[in-house]
Amino acid sequence: MNHQLLKIGNQTFQSRLIVGSGKYKNFQTTFDATIASEAEIITVAVRRVNITNPNEENLLDYFRESKIQFLPNSAGCTKAEEAITLFRLTREATGIEFIKLEIIGDTQKTLYPDVLETLKACEILAKDGFCVLAYSNDDPIMARHLENAGASAVMPLAAPIGSGLGIQNRYNIAFIKEAINVPLIVDAGVGCASDAAIAMELGADAVLTNTAIAQAQNPILMAQAMRDAVRAGRASYLAGRIPKKPYATASSPIEGLANLS
Repeated sequence: MNHQLLKIGNQTFQSRLIVGSGKYKNFQTTFDATIASEAEIITVAVRRVNITNPNEENLLDYFRESKIQFLPNSAGCTKAEEAITLFRLTREATGIEFIKLEIIGDTQKTLYPDVLETLKACEILAKDGFCVLAYSNDDPIMARHLENAGASAVMPLAAPIGSGLGIQNRYNIAFIKEAINVPLIVDAGVGCASDAAIAMELGADAVLTNTAIAQAQNPILMAQAMRDAVRAGRASYLAGRIPKKPYATASSPIEGLANLS
């Protein structure tokens, strides 16, 4: 088994970092930061960012010569029916079936997902032939339900969208990892490179981050930091950390030392 490859559905990727396309000052910066991150997937809110209208500035044009894959998402949708219709229309326009399902229940304060609507949409879209990456809360029970409904990956939040708070419940991420057999992609709340590394050390298969890069003082440099953090976190997870102990353990053995008294 190649531990370096990320497999989602029937597709494989070298990078375990997924980036977003929102909140950048312009499309050129979006492109430059994405290239710097070496991510192979960029998620796009199709209700907010133009990828289908050729008569307006089109993000797709900036990436047309690259090998980076678009992952349309349903940001802005609050009901299953909205998301289902959106993705079917997007598939007709672009042919893309690789999607991030995101249905928000609280649009005013927390931006938390509506897991019931998400579950409903996931089952229908998966049966409709879509490869569904499902954004959810950090609940291992819901993660299992989403996998059973046909999700090709589950994307639990680390913290509220755009908060930059980092992982608020490390145990839940670990519990989700144990509960499902599809990839676990930590999504939302990542604020800096160390957050991404921690997510990977907990066993996440990938990390998705947008605001942390787009709103950084230097987006290009932060994109590179996220790239390196995801790689380091993955290597640390595979290497296996030492157990934590409540007392000291000498780095050098003391047996056999000469008695100098």
